[in-house]
Amino acid sequence: MCGIVGYIGTKTAQPILVSGLKRLEYRGYDSAGVATVDPKGRATLLRAKGKVAELEDKVNEHKTDDTVGIGHTRWATHGAPSKRNAHPHAVGNIYLVHNGIIENYQELKAMLTKRDYIFKSDTDTEVLTALIDYVYQTADSLLEAVSGALGMVVGAYGIAVFSVKNPNEIVVARKGSPLIVGVGDGETYVASDASALVGYTNRVIYLHDGEIGLCTREGVQLYDIDVHAVDAEIETLEMDLQAIQKKGFDHFLLKEIHEQPHSVRATLSGRVDAEKDYARLGGLNMTDDELREVEHVMIVGCGTAYYAGLMASYLMEQFTEGVTYSSHIASELRYRSFHVPAHTTALIVSQSGETADTLACLQELKRRGVRCLGVVNAVGSTIAREVDGGVYVHVGAEISVASTKAFTSQVAAMTIFGLMMAGVKGAKPKELADYIRELDMLPDEIEKVLDRYEGDIKKLAKKYAHYDHALYVGRDTLYPVALEGALKLKEVSYIQAEGYAAGELKHGPIALIDDRFFEVCYLQDNWLYEKTQSNLIEMNARGAHAIVITDTTKKVQAESVVRISTKLKLLTPLLFNVVSQMLAYYIAVARGNDVDQPRNLAKSVTVE
Repeated sequence: MCGIVGYIGTKTAQPILVSGLKRLEYRGYDSAGVATVDPKGRATLLRAKGKVAELEDKVNEHKTDDTVGIGHTRWATHGAPSKRNAHPHAVGNIYLVHNGIIENYQELKAMLTKRDYIFKSDTDTEVLTALIDYVYQTADSLLEAVSGALGMVVGAYGIAVFSVKNPNEIVVARKGSPLIVGVGDGETYVASDASALVGYTNRVIYLHDGEIGLCTREGVQLYDIDVHAVDAEIETLEMDLQAIQKKGFDHFLLKEIHEQPHSVRATLSGRVDAEKDYARLGGLNMTDDELREVEHVMIVGCGTAYYAGLMASYLMEQFTEGVTYSSHIASELRYRSFHVPAHTTALIVSQSGETADTLACLQELKRRGVRCLGVVNAVGSTIAREVDGGVYVHVGAEISVASTKAFTSQVAAMTIFGLMMAGVKGAKPKELADYIRELDMLPDEIEKVLDRYEGDIKKLAKKYAHYDHALYVGRDTLYPVALEGALKLKEVSYIQAEGYAAGELKHGPIALIDDRFFEVCYLQDNWLYEKTQSNLIEMNARGAHAIVITDTTKKVQAESVVRISTKLKLLTPLLFNVVSQMLAYYIAVARGNDVDQPRNLAKSVTVE
């Protein structure tokens, strides 16, 4: 959600800023802008509604040799998408870009209006810019002005600021919204996402909440909110240009669907060995005795991460005795008066590691004394830093807004956690061997699905792309797949799609079935086959346009059937999910949508 870039060095800033903004386009945005300043304090501000390409046209018309600047892609919160609401904002001597929300901006705006400030936008960001300018009038430095202003602010922020009074520094600060400083040779970079720094430097500093950084050409000095110096830890950025390029695919979403055999192997590497019946995660910071004491596991996430947690809970409860699992939507849990049972451990699930609602739940659970383990992808992210232990899923950069490979690996990682608990609680190795064996086979089985069925799914997508409504149904572990399948479809195709437990059809959703809908029914050849078959018959009796995704060799009555051949039994739902991902992708393409940057969506939701 929104993107920040900044540069101070010896190179021309505008091309670096625009390049960084292009790499942040996947985060979701509706306008973009850059501001640069020359050594004499003369600033150039360029903003545009729409894509970075439109901003780039303006930059090409107004090129400068300035070597200091900041840039931003905005996702509208306060005020509609427009040029005047786009960042950077300029008030007096101050130029600022901002991610997050200033909750008390109206009170601050009223105070500043009385002091003759006139506001030209609808944003909370312009108010923050004016506030820094106001404090700067009596402060000894921009650093102290930013510190003083932030002491008056309620809310979340990641900011980068420069002043025309001293064009040789950029001040950055964060609270609840990520910021990274890249350290180069005679130059310093700023970004809200590591992808903007790839190829420029691999030496980075992740700001912690409450930290302010003074960036110059020589590097960065960090301070706390009261301007007391703190030490900065320089880390190595493990990402390369290959990870953020399409590699010949039409879209990042299709590339990331196809990367799942590789990404799952990366998740399982060193953690699963089928020959030794071995499944174990490092980094949990829990002894076997501590795992043995766990009686309840809370899984917390939003969107796809929540559905991954729900599916993992269905799997883990199959083989773990003496443990109850509950999955929670973070944006709901954080405001509930919930009870935490004794001997609870929480799994905090987030691809970005920055999801605001999930982070708030982590902080509340830790306040209550709950041990929290992270299941995240982004190294150095806030959640990864604040949990008591955890696991990186190692799926690599996920650029498309719609998450795919993260879901698969999150489920796999949490299943390994469940296998560890089951083992220490006395489950016999033979009882867990089938799950370990199927985890080991999973990458190859996903690869077979991609190789064998993509053409058929592409044809199927064209057949159903004209529908505006869809219903997804499944039972047991296929219920979370139905939820995730419906989410993927609505995210990228804009078809109104709902996921339901198949047994709930007769309790309301079956009323929806008519010629405006198509239905996706997940039918697995297991103990629930007959039950789900009955649900399919109920839908067909009402004229359903049903697509059945199944692994059975039995005859299936449906308008369309995708019949998957696989060695898997227990983890087959993860293969069905890959089929759903491809179906959503190709339907969206057939409808002519912007697949990687769906309207109104952001990749990393760092505000409520």
